[in-house]
Amino acid sequence: MAATQDIKAARETYQGFIRLIKIATPVIAILAAFVVFLLAH
Repeated sequence: MAATQDIKAARETYQGFIRLIKIATPVIAILAAFVVFLLAH
């Protein structure tokens, strides 16, 4: 019984982490491109 709850909590944590990665990756890429643009000029 407790293991089922632990798996559910772990899945929710994992899904939140994946959601964060999906949002953060493009933001970081845009910031990196902006920095490269600033350094190039």
